[in-house]
Amino acid sequence: MKSTLAGFGGLFFLPQLDIKQDVRVVEAKGKERKMIYRTLGKTGLKLPVINMGVMLTDNPNIIRAALDSGILLLDTAHGYMQGRNEQTIGEVIKGRPRHSYYIATKINLPQNRATGLYQEGATTEEFLKRLDISLKRLGIDYVDILYQHGGSRKESVMYEPILKAFEQARKDGKIRFSGVSTHSNEPEVIDAVTDSKLHDVILTAYTFKQKHYQDVRKAIARASQTGIGIVGMKAVRGLNQQPPTVKNIPASFKWMLQDPNVHTVIAGFTAFEHIETDLSIMDDLTLTEPEKIELQKEASIRGLYCQGCRQCLGQCLEKLPIPDLMRAYMYTYDYRSVAHAQDLIASLDLSNRVCEDCSYCPVKCSIGFNVSKKVRDVARLKEVPPEFLG
Repeated sequence: MKSTLAGFGGLFFLPQLDIKQDVRVVEAKGKERKMIYRTLGKTGLKLPVINMGVMLTDNPNIIRAALDSGILLLDTAHGYMQGRNEQTIGEVIKGRPRHSYYIATKINLPQNRATGLYQEGATTEEFLKRLDISLKRLGIDYVDILYQHGGSRKESVMYEPILKAFEQARKDGKIRFSGVSTHSNEPEVIDAVTDSKLHDVILTAYTFKQKHYQDVRKAIARASQTGIGIVGMKAVRGLNQQPPTVKNIPASFKWMLQDPNVHTVIAGFTAFEHIETDLSIMDDLTLTEPEKIELQKEASIRGLYCQGCRQCLGQCLEKLPIPDLMRAYMYTYDYRSVAHAQDLIASLDLSNRVCEDCSYCPVKCSIGFNVSKKVRDVARLKEVPPEFLG
């Protein structure tokens, strides 16, 4: 295990660079606040370097507070909370001037979880149908950014029915900009988006916890140089681990934002104090020496973060979607969002006897997870009535 985790230990910090950004003092919620803005590539959108990922938030007052605090971009998805996430945002933005906020949402279509490739039912018509449903939930005529959700293969990025759907949505005025989101096999996906020359934005996992973060960094730099806007996610991992690891949570965002090719980061606020904590990093984006030491320490701890390397897929005799199940495990025990984990598990079409029929598990996780134990644990959520989860 020590040798497996050794790759985490040499965390690389970028030197202070001349980053193109706009620093302003704005009045928000009756007080002055320092805000740092970067331009989202060729979209021209000027965004604060911290915006809101709404995935885990069902409290409209937290979303309102985020917008009132100066945040401009709300990130959601068609499938979050089975559509309730978009509906909640729709309630919040109703009556607000349309130019005062930006909305990004994501649409997924049926995929083979083992191969990452699209399958029957992944059509242009279905994509556009889901977009119309999302617009109705949000109560708006168009979204500012529409992502193809969860790309993990070059072939998926170039999937013709989705490319036709984006083209039609642009023509109909239902989207301003298009993009791809990815949290697995990110370098390949990012390079595919760059080479396609068809999209404006990439939303990518990018964290010091990735063993391959330098490959992600290289792909991001190449994409950014072509004018693609880069939105970072998954900056913070391990908030609810016992014992807690990262003590200075803003340092995780600073680490990502030291990269001049990252234009903004979406943060998942689930409490009012999270807004103040995360926005406070704009007072000074410089990583202090104690923060660097803490990040180095955290980088050496496995935690609950699945690397998404997909090596396990070829080892599992039952061809289970192990990376998705590990993500559900993280939602449950790290994010403390059991309902979101259950939504993910429900989408996987699992059998009723997950990890029960094999006499032994041949899967060897690249970072040492006890895969069969975690799978059996989290798969139980399939049988829990949703009303028990709130």
